[in-house]
Amino acid sequence: MNKKRLYQDPFMYFSFRFPLILCFISFLHLSTFAQVDPNNIEIVRDQWGVPHIYGKTDKETAFGLAWAHSEDNFQTIQETFLPSINKLGSHLGKDGATLDYIVQALRCREVAESQFGNLSKEVVAVIEGYLEGINAYAKAYPDEVLVKNSFPMSVMDYLTGYNMVIHFFSDSGDILGDLIGDKIAYNDTLFKENVSDKTIGSNAFMIRKEKTTDNKTYLNVNTHQPLDGPFSWYEAHLVSEEGWNMLGSLFPGSPFPFIGTNEHLGWTHTYNYPDLIDVYQLEMHPKRKNLYRFDNEWVELEGSKAKLKVKLFLGMKISVKKKLYWSEHGPVIKNKTGFFAFHSNAMENISSIDQWYQMNKATNFDEFKSALEMCGLPRFNVAYADREDNIFFLSGGRIPIRTGEFDWTGILPGNTSKAITKGYHVMQDLPQILNPPHGYLFNTNNSPFNAAHPSDNLDERNFDPTLGFREEENNRSARFMELIEEYPTIDYESFQEIKYDQQYPDSLLCPFQLNEIFDLDANKYPKIKDLILLIQSWDHKANIENKAAAQWSILFKKLVKRTKKEGLYHATSLPESLLVEEIENTQNYLLKHYTRIDITLADHQKHARGDKEMPISGLLDMIAAINSTPLKNGQMKATSGESYIMLVRYSDEAVEIETVVPYGESSDPESPHYTDQMEMYVNHRRKTMSLDKETVYKQAVQVYHPTKKL
Repeated sequence: MNKKRLYQDPFMYFSFRFPLILCFISFLHLSTFAQVDPNNIEIVRDQWGVPHIYGKTDKETAFGLAWAHSEDNFQTIQETFLPSINKLGSHLGKDGATLDYIVQALRCREVAESQFGNLSKEVVAVIEGYLEGINAYAKAYPDEVLVKNSFPMSVMDYLTGYNMVIHFFSDSGDILGDLIGDKIAYNDTLFKENVSDKTIGSNAFMIRKEKTTDNKTYLNVNTHQPLDGPFSWYEAHLVSEEGWNMLGSLFPGSPFPFIGTNEHLGWTHTYNYPDLIDVYQLEMHPKRKNLYRFDNEWVELEGSKAKLKVKLFLGMKISVKKKLYWSEHGPVIKNKTGFFAFHSNAMENISSIDQWYQMNKATNFDEFKSALEMCGLPRFNVAYADREDNIFFLSGGRIPIRTGEFDWTGILPGNTSKAITKGYHVMQDLPQILNPPHGYLFNTNNSPFNAAHPSDNLDERNFDPTLGFREEENNRSARFMELIEEYPTIDYESFQEIKYDQQYPDSLLCPFQLNEIFDLDANKYPKIKDLILLIQSWDHKANIENKAAAQWSILFKKLVKRTKKEGLYHATSLPESLLVEEIENTQNYLLKHYTRIDITLADHQKHARGDKEMPISGLLDMIAAINSTPLKNGQMKATSGESYIMLVRYSDEAVEIETVVPYGESSDPESPHYTDQMEMYVNHRRKTMSLDKETVYKQAVQVYHPTKKL
């Protein structure tokens, strides 16, 4: 999982009213609240504060998760769902009102209402249990509620917010940003963002017993998410007497893990880049306002207004109304060059929450595959392993079935229904590999057609080209292929070494050509000769003692900014004068902030939270990647990259699990678990976790019912 603009993404569809009978069904579901008895639930906190939740039913266990997560980070859970009730603007001001607007513009509530009846009764019960836990916590601790009258939260409030979040993973935000920012104009043909522009990613490696020295199946769960905020991971272990025993990670507001392992199988996700969205150019009437041509008729745009409340200062709030438009294609955005509409898979689907739940409950590959066949996830590669020594890779997503003579990679004509897609590809249409002969699978957000040994890979020519997979290779995939070739068989120690590798391949991959830096004649530039030679001597590693990694990182970020500004970001060659200027700027930066050029990466890059700070290794697009933003005095702070890490070994006898999170379980600075995993994280160590109830209780630090706050 690894999108860069995580909190800028948007959404939606379905203009008809929710049928009365479905409203009645929804009311019946809402009326089932207050049925969970907290005395049936135990929250078992281990020494790291990880909650192990035990309930008789899945619904009770979800209640316990909601309570435990609220103890650790109630604020972010609230901020995730306040847009669903049009209240984030009342809390965060203009930025919050933007998300309130998006929920209304993309009709997230209408989608939740129209699709609610398609959810299984089992997942609805889990959602209800989770909401009962959230509402109980809000009632018990009203001082922690961010916005007055925002509780209790209903099932429809929850699913509205959930649909908004799913839009974040469906490219809606990118398209909205491009449309509003006038980056998409009439007659554009290739506007969709190239994957090489992406700078974050995730990794997944799966290795069968035939290739491991200890006869165990290995799984590397290694997503690269933000280290903090609404899309940072929270670790939890959910157990019920209804066959649920899942350890993994979830986002704030999620009723169960999205990645992890149970006692039979495990999986992780990495971000993929199929063509998920279609954008339409509307042909507007030359004289009459808000009429567009559709199938040889002039049709009026459906208009409405978003009603927003925006917090200003000193508690003042203002009410704002903003026009919304809707067409046969979906939401309409007017920019400087005209009117555009787009369609996203999130505009008619919330089934991903059901699919993830069924994946949690699967006990073998056939059951897991049945869950995948729902095809509800908006995107994502699925990387899977189990105790029966199956490994599996699927590059999935709700990808529209596209027919007709159109350029589906560009802007489509909005004046014909022939360009409107109908339905989505089924799982059988998508790239997937089960148990390849050479015994390993991997993904680093690279091409789904390079997921195994070269002789085991799929042939892209056998797949519908309108699936639109845009991934190529990256430094992580190139480096993994270098490393895996060294091991005819692999032991667990070597597996960890690959997982934590922080070295670029011999030839660096980048949207623009930068390897020519290593061929500069340093003698031509005496003022920066020492820095040029230092960079050219770099071993492509990013250990904290390294004396060229920081210099490279500073230079690279300057080159990215400069090449984008001058339209050279995808250039096959950069002018030598440009390279020299940015090396000079890098030297000036080093001298200004450090008074010397030979600093180590430890001097420059930190892992920091609260008053705790320590050096951290790794750079952008390494296997063990670290992405950083300014901290202070020229230093950088790790903000994304290596996030939740889980290494699993499956055998007939056991499931062996090791995990770590970047900071700790709690977002409360007063908690002992605010920073207690930081040292493990930076030193590439992990804690041992267990799915066994007896072991969990034996090692428990606290055991309590969800009726009090820690």
